[in-house]
Amino acid sequence: MPDAGPIAVLPRRPLTVGELLDSAVLLLREQARILVPFAAVLAVGEQLLLLPLRLTAGAGPPIWWFASGQFASYWLLLAVGAATEAVIITLLGNPAARAAGAALLGSAARPREVLRPAGARWGSTLLLAPVVGALMLTAALFGPAWFVGFALLGGLVPALVVDRVSAPRALPRAAALAVRGGARAGLIRLLGYLGWWVLRVGLATGAVLGLNRLDLFDAGWAVPVALLVWAGVNSVAYPALACLDAVLHMETRMRTEGLDILLSRAPAGTPEPVLRAAGR
Repeated sequence: MPDAGPIAVLPRRPLTVGELLDSAVLLLREQARILVPFAAVLAVGEQLLLLPLRLTAGAGPPIWWFASGQFASYWLLLAVGAATEAVIITLLGNPAARAAGAALLGSAARPREVLRPAGARWGSTLLLAPVVGALMLTAALFGPAWFVGFALLGGLVPALVVDRVSAPRALPRAAALAVRGGARAGLIRLLGYLGWWVLRVGLATGAVLGLNRLDLFDAGWAVPVALLVWAGVNSVAYPALACLDAVLHMETRMRTEGLDILLSRAPAGTPEPVLRAAGR
């Protein structure tokens, strides 16, 4: 049974916050062979994209902190960074949602199943990714609006891949699930991001400063080393956040739509996509 014991990736029942975070990590461990390399490519591209903005803002490694007199450039850097993060998590959300859908039915999705283009909704995902980026860029430019935007968008790709909704319906579907039950799903997504943000800053800063203290690179290599370290850290953090989005979407449906009950009552032989899309 998929919900027999604490080691299940996604038990068929409402979960506590701690169990949700654990489920996301378990899903990442199960699908690391797919998600981490994919994330690494995107994370390297992100670091290269942000480098000119960092140099313009006068931000230096390892944490790319604000330099006095360059506030406008630094604010733009933060907004673009928020947008690139959101786009990467959205793209990683496609395979993560497929894997979470399989976990909900008690099986571990094999790499070829996660990568299979049939039924993956990659076209809609690629169409919505720049929309997510534009929304998060705009929200980040207004400061606190970023929190609202990030909280509302977590279920976007799972709604496409698992619920099988159309692209125009995915955003309203994600927002509706995020605000149910006192915005529980949205707040948990923010909590997950905050936790990984603290971990990313700590790991990246410690790694760069540690390597520098050991004299393993010259001062001229500080920027390239910092870029590589941040890309490496983000290649784990971003898929972890995508996995959290996937399991949080499933759990919210179980909590508010009775998805677990619908699955238990489904007739034998019902196709898997139909099972997961039940009760939209």
